[in-house]
Amino acid sequence: MNAERDLTRLIAGMRPELDPGRYVFTTVDGPVPAGVAPVVTVAEAEGLTLVVREEEADAASLPYDYVAGRITLRVHSALDAVGLTAAVAGALADAGLSCNVVAGFHHDHLFVEHARGEEALGILERLTTRS
Repeated sequence: MNAERDLTRLIAGMRPELDPGRYVFTTVDGPVPAGVAPVVTVAEAEGLTLVVREEEADAASLPYDYVAGRITLRVHSALDAVGLTAAVAGALADAGLSCNVVAGFHHDHLFVEHARGEEALGILERLTTRS
């Protein structure tokens, strides 16, 4: 699959992309409600965590308290690559930005405070050019 493991190449090739949507984290006790298409699910003892578009959560009356922007790192990172999450989260933390990272098979997805999404994107782009 040609997934990248070298940290320098991972950072240089991130090509971060900000999705224009607004995403929320919520939880349900049963199945995913009709009309809701999660981009992430996590099964926990307390319930099924869903990351969904805000408008879908609102339509399904799902509670949430955090609205996030979604940044996809376009580099195909290997699941056993070391350091990418730390580098990205560290750069964002230095700016006072929280970052919830989800690794997919092909890409890493970062959920950051929606209001600061463009700022987060700029930080990641600068990180890319410095490597």
